[in-house]
Amino acid sequence: MVMSKEKNRRALSSAGLRVTQQRALLLEIIRRGKGHLDAYELYRQARERQPGISLSTVYRALQKFKALGLVDEVHFDEAHHHYEVKPPSEHHHLVCLGCGRVIEFHYPLSRQVKRSVSAARDFDIVGTEVRMTGYCYRCRQKERRAEKK
Repeated sequence: MVMSKEKNRRALSSAGLRVTQQRALLLEIIRRGKGHLDAYELYRQARERQPGISLSTVYRALQKFKALGLVDEVHFDEAHHHYEVKPPSEHHHLVCLGCGRVIEFHYPLSRQVKRSVSAARDFDIVGTEVRMTGYCYRCRQKERRAEKK
């Protein structure tokens, strides 16, 4: 845990942000988080450790983290955004319409598509976001059991 805290402080410092306890805590929660957190869930978890933190502080920190490339903002067919630590390599998301589970996957062909489209359209692509929706194995099994009844 100490190593993680130091890593977060270095990340904030090297990005040019003043290292505050609140920013370090928020980055720690995002980094250790399971799944993709929205701002309110991040706020809820942060308040467990620092009750004085405000929701506006969370939103401001997320915008700074995003602008500095520390986190990615992702969208899953919902009105609000989710956040994850900027991954070292491009990845994509499968979103279950039944339970809301998000499964990350890598697809090497996407790099080829990006290069081809970029060359064909003379467009400098700096990022891609692939999101596929459907039903995970558990939800399909649940549905099958319900149909048998």
